[in-house]
Amino acid sequence: MRKIYIFDTTLRDGEQSPGVNLNMQEKVEIALQLEKLGVDRIEAGFPAASPGDLASVSAVARTVKNATIVGLSRSRVQDIDAAREALKDAQDPCLHLFLASSPIHRKYKLKMEKHQVLETAEAAIRYAKKYFDKIEFSPEDAGRTELDFLCEVTEMAIRAGATVVNIPDTVGYMTPYEFGNIFKTLKENVPGIEKIQLSAHCHDDLGMATANALAAILNGADQIEGTINGIGERAGNTAIEEVALALETRQEFYQAKTSLTLSEIARTSRLVSKLTGMVVPGNKAIVGANAFAHESGIHQDGMLKEKTTYEIMSPETIGLKESKLTLGKLSGRHAFREKLVDLGYNLNDEQLNAAFAKFKDLADKKKNVTDDDILALIEEKLIETPEVFSLETIQVSYGNQSTPTATIRLKTIEGETLEEVALGNGSVDAILNAIDKATKEEVELEDYSIQSVTQGKDALGEVHVVLNQGDYSVQGRGVSTDILEASARAYVDAINRLIEKRKSPARSRDNVSLI
Repeated sequence: MRKIYIFDTTLRDGEQSPGVNLNMQEKVEIALQLEKLGVDRIEAGFPAASPGDLASVSAVARTVKNATIVGLSRSRVQDIDAAREALKDAQDPCLHLFLASSPIHRKYKLKMEKHQVLETAEAAIRYAKKYFDKIEFSPEDAGRTELDFLCEVTEMAIRAGATVVNIPDTVGYMTPYEFGNIFKTLKENVPGIEKIQLSAHCHDDLGMATANALAAILNGADQIEGTINGIGERAGNTAIEEVALALETRQEFYQAKTSLTLSEIARTSRLVSKLTGMVVPGNKAIVGANAFAHESGIHQDGMLKEKTTYEIMSPETIGLKESKLTLGKLSGRHAFREKLVDLGYNLNDEQLNAAFAKFKDLADKKKNVTDDDILALIEEKLIETPEVFSLETIQVSYGNQSTPTATIRLKTIEGETLEEVALGNGSVDAILNAIDKATKEEVELEDYSIQSVTQGKDALGEVHVVLNQGDYSVQGRGVSTDILEASARAYVDAINRLIEKRKSPARSRDNVSLI
């Protein structure tokens, strides 16, 4: 079967999702999981966007060994040089150059004629070829570009030295028939097309990103670009897990497959969701909570008789499985370590001790601790942020005829104890007001969300917050069986991240690409 290469842009296009801002450690953690998943190429970021982006791409390039590391670049010498610096330690580096090609972009954004687009892109590719063996070129908004000009652009890119030409449906405008026809036309009309790989990069504005990507494969695309969980600009990108399972489940139709380790999909999805704060909808294909759930009586009856009546793929394929070992307050360290290994975590002794202490604390509150509970505990602090402030105690007074009052006690990194009392419109508001007073940080709460990790009255609750302060935007996470405590932990976590972020240069918002 024909191999389809997977180009993951979760760390670049995915991070451009509103409200998502990953720090360097989080990017490296996701990149390592993408390596386990088996993606062929990881677009780690846009090095010229900011010193912070350059440093993050560099960190991923130094860490990941079994995937091509890609840096995005406009068709400018200074961008290419920034990418060279960021990718200098990568074992297998690739430069991703782009320049818009559609009439609307040429007229309003670039203010260029066709010949200027060709000359600018060719000069950039030839300059980059001095330093990179692998170059991908993307004519931005290719979907709305005249087909004859797109053929001309592709021929130029091949002649100049590109190894991959990517066709982006930048604004999610294409239908599967139209998008597939672009690849068919390029294959039939561009000289030298057999020397390169053709790639498809689709957005989901009209809900057709995955369908368009599969249409591209049927018409000769060699590579699919997308993100985990389909996150990204506006309505998001092609969801990698959807393409991978479509090819796996319908092999006889597509006659193509990826080399992904499919059993790592569920864990990768969960990690990206946790670190970005973007909750996966229950009805999301492949990785949604309901993707393998059956409630209808007719469906349940069919499933009991023969699973394939209503299940075209098994949950085990993506790494979901029933727990074989139930943990509780009497479980020991060895059983806990084995459970972590089974879930894919290999912690050092210091990390294990900290995680085990949190587990025992939770086990005192819950009779049975599930896999999801353990994952929530581990992933809450998967990426350590220096704790300028740590939560010591929380006390809330609330009545439906009285004003909620919260008392918060924090400990600083220097060991100082801070205690404040505040009123609020509700219990959570009072808690956050008290934390504001104690930390003396003036922030704006942009988003607050609660999600149940497991079921039942003793379920763990996970709180996610997004805080803004000037040009800075940060996320915070907290878990607890008490949702008020989880709220306080998430808010304090976000403030710690904010303080840490102020120490490093901010991302330049003007340099965000819409490929």
